[in-house]
Amino acid sequence: MTADLVLLSPLDGWAAPLSEVPDPVFAEAMLGDGVAVDPTSAVLKAPCDGVVTSVHGSRHAVSLRAAGGAEILMHVGLETVALKGAGFEAHVHEGRAVKAGDRLITFDLAVLAQGAKSLVTPIVVTDAAGRAISWRVSGRRVAAGEPLMTLSAGTANEAAAPVAGPELTRRILIPLIHGLHARPAARVADTAKRFSSEIAVLTVNRRANAKSPVGLMSLGLRHGDTATLAAAGEDAAAALEALAELIEGGMGEGAPVRAAPVQAVRPAAGRRPGLAVLRGVTASPGLAVGKAVRLFVDEIEVAETGAGVGAERARLDAALATIGQRIAAEAAQDGVQARQAILNAHAAFLEDPDLLAQARRLIGEGRSAAYAWRGAIGAHVEALRGLGDRRIAERVDDLLDLERRVLLALDGREDRGPDLPPGAILLAGELLPSQLMGLDASKLAGFCTAGGGPTSHVAILAASMGVPALVAAGEGVAAIKDGASLILDADAGLLHVAPDAKALEAAQTALAQRAERLAAARAAAREDCRMADGTRIQVYANLGSLAEAQAAAAVGAEGCGLLRTEFLFLERDTPPDEDEQAARYEAIARAMGGRPLIIRLLDVGGDKTAAYLPIGPEENPALGVRGVRVLMRRPQVLKTQLRAILRGAAHAKIMVPMVTGLSELRVVRAALDEARREMGRAGRTDLGVMIETPAAAATADLLAAEADFLSIGTNDLTQYALAMDRGNPDLAGEIDALHPAVLRLIAQAAEGGRKHALWTGVCGGLAGDLAGAPILIGLGVTELSMPAAAIPEAKALIRTLSPEVCRRLAEQALQQPTAEAVRALANTFLTGEA
Repeated sequence: MTADLVLLSPLDGWAAPLSEVPDPVFAEAMLGDGVAVDPTSAVLKAPCDGVVTSVHGSRHAVSLRAAGGAEILMHVGLETVALKGAGFEAHVHEGRAVKAGDRLITFDLAVLAQGAKSLVTPIVVTDAAGRAISWRVSGRRVAAGEPLMTLSAGTANEAAAPVAGPELTRRILIPLIHGLHARPAARVADTAKRFSSEIAVLTVNRRANAKSPVGLMSLGLRHGDTATLAAAGEDAAAALEALAELIEGGMGEGAPVRAAPVQAVRPAAGRRPGLAVLRGVTASPGLAVGKAVRLFVDEIEVAETGAGVGAERARLDAALATIGQRIAAEAAQDGVQARQAILNAHAAFLEDPDLLAQARRLIGEGRSAAYAWRGAIGAHVEALRGLGDRRIAERVDDLLDLERRVLLALDGREDRGPDLPPGAILLAGELLPSQLMGLDASKLAGFCTAGGGPTSHVAILAASMGVPALVAAGEGVAAIKDGASLILDADAGLLHVAPDAKALEAAQTALAQRAERLAAARAAAREDCRMADGTRIQVYANLGSLAEAQAAAAVGAEGCGLLRTEFLFLERDTPPDEDEQAARYEAIARAMGGRPLIIRLLDVGGDKTAAYLPIGPEENPALGVRGVRVLMRRPQVLKTQLRAILRGAAHAKIMVPMVTGLSELRVVRAALDEARREMGRAGRTDLGVMIETPAAAATADLLAAEADFLSIGTNDLTQYALAMDRGNPDLAGEIDALHPAVLRLIAQAAEGGRKHALWTGVCGGLAGDLAGAPILIGLGVTELSMPAAAIPEAKALIRTLSPEVCRRLAEQALQQPTAEAVRALANTFLTGEA
């Protein structure tokens, strides 16, 4: 029998029930039961003997584990996390053993009184370890060190029993560009669940269950941070190895879909008669004219009391299963990678052990399934918002989205969304990912939200859909009436409300002209692309999936200039075998209908990693083991992929990524020739080189002597030439492939190919930039590969050009001092003002 645990008051003050705390997270016992103390002293002391399990980074809260496993949280004041540590001093750290009465935190009552919502301090038993509060003080003064509550003895919770075997630990570095946010947290938790051991991730002041994605997110781990993996159990060593490889490998966390660099959001901009303007942050660029449609979301009312523990748990399980099935179906039907990743993260949250345990605990206390789910979500939302990390805080929307979906399912309903009229500009306080995905995209002209952020999942979805969108436009959004005329200029970050006739006419004219140009371009998109004098320029599509191949063929792609094969290798725990790869390549080749197909060999490393191809921590991954360097270190992976390509797409050309010299090309050529011999294939397969490094551009003439073609990847070439990380948002406004240094490298590469009568293409972002296409052609490029959506307009532009005009433009561009000057020159050329 376990002895009673008496908890002493950690403060002098007035003791009151938690239900009187003016914060639902505590008042509704979302974190656990306990007592609140309104302090009259400024020293927080240990309520019992134990070990400190966490001290919040803002030093306003501390957790303690008592003998027997009970966990006690002491949270000084309400909303004190916003003080960011001001007025607090911590005297302990995680892992320190303390005795009852030892100082934990001291604080300045005057500072807290000015900056906090309340001084009341909840003392919460977050894990009673099989006990229950049998007695507590309430409604009177208490002195520090006086008994405050008693946890009665009972049968110990089996889950709290010590795990057999020692606890193993391993130190790790966080290489993830955006830290341990929703998607990587979901993958870590999914991997951890495959092991029976208890596994945790520890930071200096926090500890999280590695099988809980929400718990992992609450650690607030950022790029470059270090953490400790801890595991105890039969398979602890294997668990640590798998998780370390997964996390330190980076999990493919590259640059996200995003708009222009974020600037501080200001209130409504200046006005002129008849025109009000709201300023927001661009989530997805573009221009839209339409009528306001306000999104009104009904508050879902839930009953607190349940109909019995068994019945409520069954209802929750059924609702979770329903939403899980819907999410799986939505992901299976969606060919857009960004949307699939978000849906996969939502699916992981539905299985989060911390969320489920908290909800089931509340049900066990007699609450309804809906009340318990809302309570569990609310506690985690509060934790994430308190981290002070904007990107992590923006993931709150994902939890609120799941809260709403599950609550509706519990009520037998589904969130259908509004019936939009054509050309609708949606206005909302906040917009959840599932709400956006549930709208009729053909009728949605754009949207603007009062809150939200540019790196939120809703912003990523808007960019993937090509829908103009503003976020964080402020309270003025709520004042716009349903049906009001709007001009949404997401490029400029402005929402014009009730514009005057002149402004409305100008915007509609601009839209009509663009629509007319686009319609004409699409009508002629399937025709071969020839310049005004008949010179042939091949316009291909960059592809990353079968769905994209099918779409590209429909908009006039003359071939595929870059098939990114990473889509087969990432977001999985084992590599695809030869049969799977061959089948996928064959399906894409069939979708392209016999058109030219250039398949890039696996390009991982740097910002794209596969868990089963561990590279290990690198001080500068962009300059580390990536591209062909990985393949040379994993010859079996290279051999399998080459054989699969020869089986599934025999007519395809093969392209080698991140080449810096002839030796790398020769290794791949030898492996390709060997694969052909083993398979009894006669003839020769074209093998080309991606020019992505200054070294490759400078030695293009040497590479061209043995390669069959050259293709310039302007994205990486630009970041290496300018020494700027293309994933760094602070440099997003400066990194530009039209920089004269990059253009000179492109010219050098094209000249190297021309010496050996090889064609040179461009498959980077500059190929689809209308300002860049004429310059690239003038530099000697004869093949442009771009996103499929850009093909019709690119072809339409190229048909108006002549080689001589492009050469003159390119010569001028090479002499400009900056990228801005080159872009101004190109824009002047395109508008006919030269």
